[in-house]
Amino acid sequence: MFISIDEKAALWFMREFEMKKPINIRLFPQYAGFGEKNKGFSLAFSAEQPENVGYTQEMNGITFYVEGNDIWFFEDTETYLSFNEVIEEIQINYKETSAIQ
Repeated sequence: MFISIDEKAALWFMREFEMKKPINIRLFPQYAGFGEKNKGFSLAFSAEQPENVGYTQEMNGITFYVEGNDIWFFEDTETYLSFNEVIEEIQINYKETSAIQ
């Protein structure tokens, strides 16, 4: 499991959620959409306090986290969040990794 969030993406979260630092952003699978990684699931975000953290990453005063029961969505995957300047939205790319290490 690896999650990369570029600086422009982090700024997008600050603007989108209209919050001041420090903030917590939960990354979680949502049953909706077409889902590039898992059919029927897409990656969703919410600003909320963690309860049972399975993964965290801090960037510029923002703590991005995944709850323990959502880890399955990110297993054996590198997840890249970047800001797409053309559409002015978050862009998500996945790269599958080998389960054998």
